[in-house]
Amino acid sequence: MADCPLSPESAQVQKEAGPLYARLTVGKKRSLREKAMAFLDLLEREEGGPGVSQARRVEVLRDIERHRYYEHTADELLWGCRFAWRHSIRCVGRFFWRQLEVRDERHVKSEGEVAASCFEHLRLATNAGAIQPLVTVFPARKNVASVPWRIWNYQLVRYAGYRAEDGEILGDPAEAEFTAWCESNGWLPPKDKGRFDVLPLVISGPRVPPSIVTIPRERILEVNLEHPDFHWFKELKLRWYAAPIVSNMLLEIGGLQYPAAPFNGWYMGTEIGARNLADFSRYDMLPDIAERMGILEKKEACLWRDRALVELNRAVLHSYKAAGVRIVDHHTAAQLHVRFEHDEQRLGRPVTGLWDWLVPPMSGAATPLWNRVYDATEYSPNFLYQDVPWKSER
Repeated sequence: MADCPLSPESAQVQKEAGPLYARLTVGKKRSLREKAMAFLDLLEREEGGPGVSQARRVEVLRDIERHRYYEHTADELLWGCRFAWRHSIRCVGRFFWRQLEVRDERHVKSEGEVAASCFEHLRLATNAGAIQPLVTVFPARKNVASVPWRIWNYQLVRYAGYRAEDGEILGDPAEAEFTAWCESNGWLPPKDKGRFDVLPLVISGPRVPPSIVTIPRERILEVNLEHPDFHWFKELKLRWYAAPIVSNMLLEIGGLQYPAAPFNGWYMGTEIGARNLADFSRYDMLPDIAERMGILEKKEACLWRDRALVELNRAVLHSYKAAGVRIVDHHTAAQLHVRFEHDEQRLGRPVTGLWDWLVPPMSGAATPLWNRVYDATEYSPNFLYQDVPWKSER
């Protein structure tokens, strides 16, 4: 648990909530009936939630008994998705979990409908720059043997990585293997390959082989990066997409699994400026920026990397704000997470997290999260890792 003090009243409420959360722990073997009832108990406790009638409990139990399956109502799906965000131990943006909206696409029956819905998610989530936290939920897996709809991409928008014969990679090295899979299965990249070519979507489903679908250009909002002081920064021709829409995780609510449920918040600046564009294993831009700044040296002790890193992150925040695209700096995000922790403790809920995910990858010791201790227990509902289809196919 995070090391912030509890009032006696909050401590008592949290103690009373303990048995319920013990039933919601991810990874514990429980029947669908037990998981469904634990979820409904959580929903019933939720302040401002829709409540759960006794008739609804009877209906769920009857459906499980007859069909070994049940369906969530619209309210259950909405709050289940919000709980999944609230329980996400890797997310520093959970303060805004109540702002998450849900698109119910459980009715889709073809890869074309899935693709069109993903394109619409891009439009609505990007929201002309006013990023909207959003999740689109496709049909649940009805039994172990059923083949569900899947989106194979890590995120709906992601840049290709082209590996040359000498091992050099043009674009994003993190996507080199997936790019190679797409090319070997029929995707034709642009004639003039570049560092920021958007990958196609790969979609599979019941009785449907993987389909490769190009995302319409008008659905993709990108930000060209410039620096508030360094005019030469534009010459680097860096850009990034507006919102991180994670599309390869499994949404689990009350024992039901939704293998296709792309979701997003908005970017924290360091995700782009201190990881995507700065990591050795990604775009590795720090040496180029340091050279332009005139500070590149062989001796690491001069801290040229740190100075270049700060300026790259300044450029990211400046550019997104200038373009009218919602983004948050890492100091503000950390402060808001502390407020989230206090809210959770006040309401008697366990505070969970993964320290190495919550503490930002830049100036971590200057944020209030640095000296906090977290319980990494995962509770249901949640967004969970699942197998990577294109890797299992090889």
